[in-house]
Amino acid sequence: MERSVPVCRALARAWLDGQQIQADDTRYLILLTLSELVTNAIQHSGALRITCRLRRSAQQVHIEVHDGGGTPWVTRRRYPDHGQENGRGLELVAKSCLQWGRRTETDDGCTVWATVPLSTCAPVGCLPQP
Repeated sequence: MERSVPVCRALARAWLDGQQIQADDTRYLILLTLSELVTNAIQHSGALRITCRLRRSAQQVHIEVHDGGGTPWVTRRRYPDHGQENGRGLELVAKSCLQWGRRTETDDGCTVWATVPLSTCAPVGCLPQP
């Protein structure tokens, strides 16, 4: 599982290239969001299989990460103190993306999704730079 996130990022880079999404800040945000969602699925689910899906529309990229369940843990946004080293992933996703959410699936798994704008100055305001 330790190689899963880098492999997922490499496949996402190839997809971004195929979609001709070249803006560095947009690519960075998509890859960061994908990494956070995949890492959470690996760390907090008991699933042996995790799947990712990227879909593009004219204005945004929709990212979904699905785990096969295996644990009662529910994905939730935390509000960590400044001294905490963990627990910032979904907070970062929530602040950087247009929207995000989760849904439980019929296989007892969980799908966590996020929508990333193709322009870093989205209607909600300019996003933080890396």
